Amino acid sequence: MKVEVDVPKCVASGQCVLIAPDVFDQRDEDGMVVLLDETPAPELHDGVRESAMVCPATAIRVLES
Repeated sequence: MKVEVDVPKCVASGQCVLIAPDVFDQRDEDGMVVLLDETPAPELHDGVRESAMVCPATAIRVLES
């Protein structure tokens, strides 16, 4: 799995951070998404997929390998 984020699309809702905190974070100054791990371990994949599904801005893209 590879994860991509489109920061300009992000609306800083923080759902991704709540669901997958090992993969996503938010910038302190504006709350925009920060991708911590673009190739997360298999045990984190379900959380990454859920984060992409619930992202209100569809700013998270998951590429399955």
